[in-house]
Amino acid sequence: MFTEIIIPLVSLIVLEVILGIDNIIFISILSDKLPEDQRNKLRYWGIGLAMLMRLGLLAFVSWILKLDTTLFTLFNIDFSGKSIILLFGGFFLLFKSTKEIYHNTEGKSNNSDKDKVKNTFFQLLIQVIVLDLVFSVDSIITAVGMVKELWIMYTAVIVTVIVMLIASKPINDFISKHPSFKILALCFLMMIGVALIAEGMQFEIPKGYIYFSMAFAFLVDIIQMKTVKKQES
Repeated sequence: MFTEIIIPLVSLIVLEVILGIDNIIFISILSDKLPEDQRNKLRYWGIGLAMLMRLGLLAFVSWILKLDTTLFTLFNIDFSGKSIILLFGGFFLLFKSTKEIYHNTEGKSNNSDKDKVKNTFFQLLIQVIVLDLVFSVDSIITAVGMVKELWIMYTAVIVTVIVMLIASKPINDFISKHPSFKILALCFLMMIGVALIAEGMQFEIPKGYIYFSMAFAFLVDIIQMKTVKKQES
């Protein structure tokens, strides 16, 4: 009985934390556009709203499950409510990450005082809410497919959000301190956007491949950074 509860709970928490990495990276990159005194506020609001959305969606599990029902078929592809949400979120994430990569690589930094004035807290919070909704729907449908007990889902969501709150600041500080990792993080978000679009088109790319490839790229970047530092010293 004990293992029947603990194993699904731990498995779901681990999966939710992995899926939550996308959220943390997106919020971290957006918060870097704000003055320093507002960055923590955006992170806490963004992650807090993500938790509220997940908990709220769990209260309507029966409705969430209906999102998997086919609404229409186009070019032999079945489109459901979930598919439409994933497509919208994928294109939005692809657009935002591509735009950020362009500005960073073309030398048009988004961290200038002028840009920080343009990017108000509420404008960025709206963008966070949009991605929170997409990731929340995907997360809850995944949770429903893994476990049946509602309290386990609630527990996993709350624990995941606590982990995200603890991890968000170190991740944000690391990305802000190392520009090359910011580009890597944006490429990661671009890949997630492509994966969401593919999933919306009923062609699912195993997320394990994406996370493994990005972990390998991260390791290579770490080795390169240490090599450069050693040569400069």
